[in-house]
Amino acid sequence: MLQNLTGWHALIILAIVVLIFGAAKLPALAKSVGQSMRILKTEVSEPATDTAPETASRPVTPRDARAYVDAVAADDLARPVARAAE
Repeated sequence: MLQNLTGWHALIILAIVVLIFGAAKLPALAKSVGQSMRILKTEVSEPATDTAPETASRPVTPRDARAYVDAVAADDLARPVARAAE
């Protein structure tokens, strides 16, 4: 299907893209496509690190739950409080 495309076809497609998106938005569009491709490439190349089998083999104890609650509370206390507009 794509073997029959020539340089003229590419120019026509490029002109249609410029008409649809506008010349000002094309650099931002290209940047976002490039970032998306980079993210996809790194996600595909890295091995999956799934922690579900480890947690499924051992039941959660009350000590684990308490440690989690303490950690969340300590994190909340460390954050500054945003004051409401007076």
